[in-house]
This record gives sequence, structure tokens and C-alpha cells, in this order.
Amino acid sequence: MKRIGVFTSGGDAPGMNAGIRAVVRTAAGLGVEVVGIRRGYAGMIEGEFVPLGPRDVANIIQRGGTILLTARSKAFLSEEGRAKAAEKLAEAGIQGLVAVGGDGTFRGAERLIEEHRIPVVGIPGTIDNDLYGTDYTIGFDTAVNTALDAIDRIRDTAASHERVFFIEVMGRFAGFIALEVGIAGGAEVIALPEVPVSPQEIADTITESFKKGKRSSIIVVAEGAYPGGAQALFKAVHGLTGFEARVTVLGHIQRGGSPTAKDRVLASRLGAAATRTLIEGTSGVMIGEVEGEITLTPLHDAVSKKKPINLELVDLARSLAG
Repeated sequence: MKRIGVFTSGGDAPGMNAGIRAVVRTAAGLGVEVVGIRRGYAGMIEGEFVPLGPRDVANIIQRGGTILLTARSKAFLSEEGRAKAAEKLAEAGIQGLVAVGGDGTFRGAERLIEEHRIPVVGIPGTIDNDLYGTDYTIGFDTAVNTALDAIDRIRDTAASHERVFFIEVMGRFAGFIALEVGIAGGAEVIALPEVPVSPQEIADTITESFKKGKRSSIIVVAEGAYPGGAQALFKAVHGLTGFEARVTVLGHIQRGGSPTAKDRVLASRLGAAATRTLIEGTSGVMIGEVEGEITLTPLHDAVSKKKPINLELVDLARSLAG
């Protein structure tokens, strides 16, 4: 390959820029040109291409978000849209792609491979950590630390006012952020999509805690753990206990900010490995890290197989909540 493209798609994640940087500089070392594709699949259809050299990616490793921007593309969902994207790539002489994103990004990549035989290698970039084939995704560690900082601050207020706080964290239908931040933040209850907890169980836990002398509690709720989210869960629990409580939805604050050292190193490793893998002729795989080793997982498996929650951590959270 003489020229490859790199793009970010779907939700932004801290560390994406470190991944872009690794792709560009690894390719340059192998004598391959890199073209940045702005605004994901939407920009691909419109031909929003920009050459990227080693100096173009200087001083971006510490920046959150993505310098290539990102967008959702309804047009790319159609065969016509994908055909136009393939045409634009061919006109630009782009022979392969490194795709940085989550499940939606990889499903789009599968279509390009199947319909137009464009080689694609994926890098897992999503704070949700929900992709099969990697222990951690780019952005997850930063999101956990951002949420933890907020929860530590909220705990001070909860203790001062002797209140219960329901704190909703992101993750879509996966509880990885909630589980880790719940343990690290000393939550009394962690509500996960993978391990449902009923309002009655939460009510019983809060009541028992108050009997033991506690006067404040933190309930961490993954956004997909209960219909209607933390607000609805609080209302259900309040109807059973009558305890005064507050609800805080952390929201998109978890997606921004400078990436942690762990996310920068992970993105750098995965970006370099993805570039070498693509240039060497392999396509249709996601580059991950499992137990410290670089792994290759078919894109289809990465998005279709369910990544299991760590039940040992679930048990640990319960045992330490008293």
C-alpha cells in the first residue's frame, strides 16, 4: 500500500488523537502516506480529505476529542451512500482504512469490505468499553477517572447534608464504567444492565445502612440499568423508603478532557499495530489488547459477541459496600 486513510466515527473518546498520531507516524516510518478523513463516514461521502504527515500530528496526544471530527451519517446507511464513499476513496488513491470507533463504526467498515473490497482495520475507540476482543477500549480509563472525580466531590456534599445521591454514568447498555467507578468511589449500590438490581433491593440496602449509622449513600447507576435511568430508579426507591435523595446525571462530561496516560499508551499501541496490520495485507479485524498482548479479532465478532462483565468485581463491590 502507498496511501491509507484514517478516520474517527461515532462518539468521541479521549485518546483518539493519540491513535491518529500513532497511525500517521507509524505509516510514515514505513514509507506510506496517510490521508485524514474528516467527520467520519459523512466526510468520506463528501470527500473531506486532508493529508497528514508527522508534523501535522504534533502536540495532539494530550488533546481530548478528535482533530478529525466525528459525525453520524444517515447517508452511509444506504448502498448508494457507501458506493459514493468508495468512489471518493478511489479518486483519492486511498487503498485501505484505519477506522477508530465503536460498534457502529465497525459495522460500517464491514459493509465497505463486503460491498467494495476496501481493506479496513479497526481500533476500538469508545468510552463504553463494550467491544469484544479487547480488555479496554480507548477512552474508557479517562471516562472512569472523570466520573470518579465527580463522584468524590458529590460524596462530600452527600456527607455534609446526610443524603442519598443517585449518580448516573454513561455506558449505553454496558455497565463497565459504573462497575469500576462504583468500586473506586465506594458506592453502596451499583446498578448494572448485566446484573439487575431492583428498587426494593436498593431500598433495603439504604435502610440497613442507616440502621448501621450511615447518614449518606452513593448509588451509581449505569444509564442502561433501569428504564428511565437514575431519575426513574430514584422515584421507585423513594416510594419505598421516603428517604430524601438527589439525582445527578454526569452525561457527556465523561467523554471530554485530556486522556489519561493509560489511554494515551493504549491508543498509541493499537494505532501502531493497526497500521502495520493493514499495510501488511490483513483486513476485517479489530486490533485489541488482551492481558497486555496485541490481538486481532474479526470485526463481526467484535460487535456481535457479548463482552462479559467481571463478576468477581461485582462480588467485590457487594462485599465492600457495608
